[in-house]
Amino acid sequence: MSKTLIIAEKPSVAQDIVRALTPQLGKFDKHEDHFENDTHVVTSAVGHLVEIKAPEEYDVKRGKWSFAHLPVIPPHFDLAPIDKAKSRLNAVVKLVKRKDVSELINACDAGREGELIFRLIVQFAGVGAKKGLDKPIRRLWLQSMTPQAIRDGFSRLRSDREMLGLSDAARSRSEADWLVGINGTRAMTAFNSRDGGFFLTTVGRVQTPTLSIVVEREEKIRRHVSRPYWELKAQFGAAAGIYEGKWFDPAWKRNPEDPEQRADRLWDEARAQAIADAVRGRPARVTEEAKPSTQSAPALYDLTTLQREANSRFGFSAKTTLSIAQALYEKHKVLTYPRTDSRALPEDYLGVAKQTLGMIAEEDLPGPLRELAPHAAKAVAEGWVKPNKRIFDNAKISDHFAIIPTLQAPRSLSEIEAKLYDMVVKRFIAVFFPPAEFMVTTRISTVQGSDGQPHAFQTHGKVMVKPGWLAVYGREVQEDDANLVAVRPDERPLAEQVDLHALRTKPPPRYTEATLLSAMEGAGKLIDDDELREAMAEKGLGTPATRAQIIEGLILEKYMLREGRELIPTAKAFQLMTLLRGLQVEELTKPELTGNWEHQLSEMEKGRLSREAFMAEIAAMTERVVAKAKEYDRDTIPGDYATLATPCPNCGGVVKENYRRFACTGPDGAGDGCGFSISKIPGGRSFELHEAEQFLRDRRIGPLEGFRSKAGWPFTAELRLVRDEEIANWKLEFDFGEEAKAAEAGEEVDFSGQESLGHCPKCRGAVYEHGSSYVCEKSVGPHATCDFKSGKIILQQPVAREQMGKLLQTGKTDLLENFVSNKTRRKFKAFLAYDGKEGKVSFEFEPRPARPAAKKGAARKSPAR
Repeated sequence: MSKTLIIAEKPSVAQDIVRALTPQLGKFDKHEDHFENDTHVVTSAVGHLVEIKAPEEYDVKRGKWSFAHLPVIPPHFDLAPIDKAKSRLNAVVKLVKRKDVSELINACDAGREGELIFRLIVQFAGVGAKKGLDKPIRRLWLQSMTPQAIRDGFSRLRSDREMLGLSDAARSRSEADWLVGINGTRAMTAFNSRDGGFFLTTVGRVQTPTLSIVVEREEKIRRHVSRPYWELKAQFGAAAGIYEGKWFDPAWKRNPEDPEQRADRLWDEARAQAIADAVRGRPARVTEEAKPSTQSAPALYDLTTLQREANSRFGFSAKTTLSIAQALYEKHKVLTYPRTDSRALPEDYLGVAKQTLGMIAEEDLPGPLRELAPHAAKAVAEGWVKPNKRIFDNAKISDHFAIIPTLQAPRSLSEIEAKLYDMVVKRFIAVFFPPAEFMVTTRISTVQGSDGQPHAFQTHGKVMVKPGWLAVYGREVQEDDANLVAVRPDERPLAEQVDLHALRTKPPPRYTEATLLSAMEGAGKLIDDDELREAMAEKGLGTPATRAQIIEGLILEKYMLREGRELIPTAKAFQLMTLLRGLQVEELTKPELTGNWEHQLSEMEKGRLSREAFMAEIAAMTERVVAKAKEYDRDTIPGDYATLATPCPNCGGVVKENYRRFACTGPDGAGDGCGFSISKIPGGRSFELHEAEQFLRDRRIGPLEGFRSKAGWPFTAELRLVRDEEIANWKLEFDFGEEAKAAEAGEEVDFSGQESLGHCPKCRGAVYEHGSSYVCEKSVGPHATCDFKSGKIILQQPVAREQMGKLLQTGKTDLLENFVSNKTRRKFKAFLAYDGKEGKVSFEFEPRPARPAAKKGAARKSPAR
């Protein structure tokens, strides 16, 4: 008997399909990698099992990254198994090729990426290829995973022809990303490596505009000129007590040319002082306006919102939040699928929502979650779970619905898992509660001054009338604004005390992961073109599943540093933006590129644009980017370059940067100088400005990490500025440790004369001293299989042998006190600890002492950072 093979995207979906179809099709037997009965076989991928790659003759190796081999535009793309998924791929392909399987059903997620996963698997298996397997394909399209929704989906399967537009769009997006990423990266790397070395300069459709957002913010911070301004605050005495008012100008209007202006800012100290003197001790005429206000609960979580709030509340990186959410989904089975961009539930999920609230209400949940049971019970008892387009709306769902708790009660969650689960459960309960109700009062106290002019002071009050959904959060997010002191209708409170506050304008804040995730999600708003902005409205830069990976990739490639919660672009980031602007390929830095792609891919899905036309346009853009880099013939790239504070070591002249070098420009900073210059990227590593100044001042710096040999091997070294009498000037030299020499030569390293410090935490090999690092014996030499390494000096703090031995034995060192921050140049103390998730040695800070509870009415302060 012939059978139908159903291929889902994830094992959990395959199980849901089996459960839903069993009443109709009969019992399924469970096998190692699939389920089977008399008529159907159900299996799944685990996300992507296959990736595209260029044919072998187009696969240019890193050592040959030169313009001679660019652009790389293959006539077609081959497929290659993803290493970690080979066994699963083999199992699925074997089922596809079974002789008794006569039909395939694509049950991967309902979207472009799900379509691509399925299409690449069946292509790899030979389906549809010339002289290959000819097996008909149909498509299951689900937006809800209830058993009935799955059965309904199978009753109206889509034909393969209906899905060809989506299939073309999926393949085109994947291949276009490959072409832009590979050619852009190799062209910029070749350009930056012209002077020797290997300066890896990665470029990508999503990562480069994301980096541009961070760099542009840093440029605003650097350009910001702090200006003084003054605020006036008056203490008004009424019969019922004292209240505070802040001076403001009722006639003020926003000035688009000067966004730092505010209605309550005074830019002239003399005027501010005159107003204070004119109103002090004089009576005010009071007007009040009280309005009711409501605040609805925030919508359910999608992944980006969850990552953003977890970063703000707990300092979790986007990557950490995703890994925790994935564990709660896969291991504990207490959350629904987390890699979603939807904040709504399917319209047929009312029953599931009621059951989930019932589980929370009845189960004896562990720890603080037990406190949520009464709120869940109330939502059910009050009948608040009902059709509501804000919560249940199929139109707001693409591949997946919002993140909510499952019917599985949690057991044995770690502390951080419990924190994230608690966030999701509270949001899920709160969304069914009624809005919070407030009474918002605005009071204007107008004082007729001794100068004959009226001066207005504003006071706001906000009083909670009904907590609504805020009850679920206890006091976590309730407003603290106290009720205003009452003023009788005929009363004239006196301005008893008037204080002048001298302040200065501040630059915009640096991005944190929370704010960068928001910027990536809303990147379409930055686009001027209406059509492109609309195409990108629901997309943003990247997807919820990839944004964390993009941020981590930028940090890994040394384009950004994570300092506390701030993300700071490095010299390498500024250099890339300067290069792309100077080469006039700025489209690689702008979200318009994604907006244009999304618009065209949408047209392709609808059959209004051919795949061939789109790919021809991508190939033409790729050729233009490579040609711009290849043909650039001027000495330097134009840009906004710095002047160093440290003078030229040779003649005392002014040292300025250009695209490639720091060079002397003579005593007035406008000439050719004495000929002194050093590379900005020695050994493929960019100098930060403070490092360059320290190097010229001290004549040496390091050891520094991140250098690469000509063959691409990483190494650590010191740099020295040495006098060369032949040229009568100073030049830069590497002080190579043994590690760098071995890496350069690709030689085996002999550790037989050393005593091991302990076992490598990654592979259990032996760890030894090697050059300026502590390394795993399997991480050096031409046949390296491990990458564990930790510097002997980290941020200017020496790490002694006994401390590294202690880290390897117990997981962390003693508290070390002389680290120096790259950002602030201040000393700080921390433990060094091995982070198993990140796979590297990282900082661990002393726990802060518990703060005493604030007294009621006391002002709240942000913790020092």
